[in-house]
Amino acid sequence: MALNAKWDELFGADDGAARMTLASATSPGAGGGEDAPDLKTDQGPWTKASGVAGQLRTSTSSSLTDLTTASEGVAGGTAGFASTTTLTSVLDSWKDRLTAVRDECGRLQGALYGAGKDFGERETFIKQKIAATLPTPPKSEG
Repeated sequence: MALNAKWDELFGADDGAARMTLASATSPGAGGGEDAPDLKTDQGPWTKASGVAGQLRTSTSSSLTDLTTASEGVAGGTAGFASTTTLTSVLDSWKDRLTAVRDECGRLQGALYGAGKDFGERETFIKQKIAATLPTPPKSEG
């Protein structure tokens, strides 16, 4: 059985009984069209999220610097105490965590920006392709 025939068997052929929609789309039957498109892409949210990731990266980097600066000399000042090793271990653990968060925010910043750019370019390309397939309205004489 061909895929289309199987699909029609499972979901019905043009009877509207079953429809596939995105979770974020309006209710079934609302349809698309010029007034209410089913799916619209926009680079704005992706670019904004990229900016937030960049701000988090900068903030985390500053926190890492502050932690390093604040902890300078702690090991020397606590020499001979039993807690020195534990304190150094905790400090190293936080440095590792902040470094991982900073690096991940940097990766996300680039990835989110790239996704927004791709969506924006794809939206423009699709609009151009659709416009190119539409019939040209007749020129009015006049």
